[in-house]
Formats: sequence, C-alpha cells, structure tokens
Amino acid sequence: MTMPQPFIIAGTSIAPGRQADVGFPITTMATGTTSSLAVRVIHGARPGPAVFVSAAIHGDEIIGTAVIQRLAQSLDPEALSGTVLLVPVANIFGFISHSRYLPDRRDLNRSFPGSAGGSLAGQLAHIFYREVVARCTLGIDIHSAAIHRYNLPQIRIAAGNRKLVELAMAFGAPVIIESPLRDGSLRDLAQKHGVDMLLMEAGEALRFDRLSVETGVEGVERVLAHLGMIEADDGLSAVGIPARANRTTWVRAPRGGVMQAVRASGDPVRKGDVLATVAGLFGEEAEALVSPVDGIIIGHATLPVVHQGDALFHIAAIDHPERVGARIDSITEAILASEPQGSAQGMLDEDEVV
Repeated sequence: MTMPQPFIIAGTSIAPGRQADVGFPITTMATGTTSSLAVRVIHGARPGPAVFVSAAIHGDEIIGTAVIQRLAQSLDPEALSGTVLLVPVANIFGFISHSRYLPDRRDLNRSFPGSAGGSLAGQLAHIFYREVVARCTLGIDIHSAAIHRYNLPQIRIAAGNRKLVELAMAFGAPVIIESPLRDGSLRDLAQKHGVDMLLMEAGEALRFDRLSVETGVEGVERVLAHLGMIEADDGLSAVGIPARANRTTWVRAPRGGVMQAVRASGDPVRKGDVLATVAGLFGEEAEALVSPVDGIIIGHATLPVVHQGDALFHIAAIDHPERVGARIDSITEAILASEPQGSAQGMLDEDEVV
C-alpha cells in the first residue's frame, strides 16, 4: 500500500491527516498593502486524488463562498483519502468591491492562462492555475447568475466526456448541461491540461439562498464520496436522475416596459406556454413571452424593469420537463424538512427568490 506523503504548497509542508491555510501573494494594492489568494488545504490521512473547489471567480458570485464555508467545517482530514483544496474567493478584488470584474475591468474567467508579468487579471489567473488547478485532477468551480438574475442549481460540463457525465450525475443537481468551452476560461485551460471540471451555476449575485447552498454542499460531498475520498453515499441510487440537455435558449423582451412574470427557474414548460407579460408604464399594450421549446427554466431575470431585447428567461430544452419539475419540488421539500421548526434559516419561498 502506498504510504501518504506530506503535501507541499506555498513553502508549507502539510502532514497526512492535517490541514492548513496558505496564501499566495498576488500584487501590491494602490495603498501599498499586499493582497493574496487564500487556500485551505485539507490533506487526507490516506492517499487519493487531489480536488479543488473554487468560488467567486466573478467577485459578485458568492454562493460558492457559502458552500465552501460549510465544507471547510465538515471535511475531516483524518477521515479523508486524498487532498481537497478550498478557494472561497478566487477574485478577491471583485469580492471586496461587490463587482464581477477586477479593478482593471477584466473578467478573470476570460484571462487564463495569464502570465506572471501581465495585467492584474493575468497575474491572478496565472497564480490560481499554477498553484491550485495544476495540482489537481478534478475541479468544481461554483458560479451564480449575474446581478438581477437567478439560476436554478445546475452542472455544466464539456461535451463528450463520459467521466464528467458520471461525476455530474453523482453531484445530483436538477439539470446537467453540456455547454461549449470559452477561450480564456478556467474550464477551457483545465481541459487542455487534462484536469476535469464540473461547473456549478446556482442562485443570484450577491445573495445566498438555501436551495443553492444545500445543493452545492451536498453535491460536492457526493462527488467526493463517488471518488472514494470520504465515507458517504454518492447518491446515485437515491438522488434520482438529473435531466440532461445540450441545447438552451434565451427568451427576450419583445418590448420595453414592466414585466409581470408567471414562471420562474425550476418550472417545467411546454412550447407555447406563457412565461411573462411586458406592458407599458400604464399597463397598456401588454405583450406575452412564450416558451419556444419544451424544457425546464434554468434561469430568469429578477428585475421587472426591462428594455426591448433583454434576456428574461433561460430554458434548457429537454423531453418530459414535468418529471424534472417534480424532482426539483422534492429536493426543495427535503431541504425544508431538514430545517428545525421555527428556524430563521429556512428555504426562501418563491416570492423572496424572485
């Protein structure tokens, strides 16, 4: 049997069955203070794969930060096989300023692989890839919708990778989407270097919601269990079969005005179903938005004030959408049932989420 070895990172040696917080210096701020990328390394007592879980590559997408906080408290290095690297905030600059971008207005998730002597975004991308991603065989990167939008919890994977399909099924989000890779993205760079990636989309920028956080925590734990890194059920026999889609479509506002939504993320729809109406300031000349496909709503705008052409609903085209809707209802009910009576941390109801 292979004996576990210390994990060396940032000049720190972490013994098997131990954990440590390390920081990678990035740059000097305008004030002269230094900034760093914070990583918690949980190094298992037994050999196994290395997996990273990252959040807030876009600084206002903070759902993953809440997920990682929970994982940091629940994962026990003495009971772990392999190593987990937790990055609660990849884009520390956008996180502080509540912005998707870095101070140089660049998108970190379009800046990979970056370079040591490049822009601020390039330097951060370079350090994040070199010190975290390149040390692992699998990454789980957590995103949320942009400001004034909400995303149903979902997993996005590269097409044609059977291993990723298996891991996505274990994660157990309601929907799995095979989506194209974008140049300069973390997923694109990881694939080119043989690192598998699951990308979770869930919730809304700058907000937490119970469904997204619970789905993220339980999903990561199921993936680790499936890899044999923790003792737990991987959920494949009980969590149900997520819907799979390789095509999504946006439905846009036919006019400017005020939107009255009648559907939201998680709702099953059939082609021709009304999603919302948009009317003028006095409610005049209302126009209906209808679904162009059978599917499940995986994202919706939360701001009722819209311009013509605004993307209001994101729909994954799937067969038998009612089955997915029923599964989402069962997940929500299970989360509610797990809450203590009278808890203030209960699942947000639909009106609160929208």
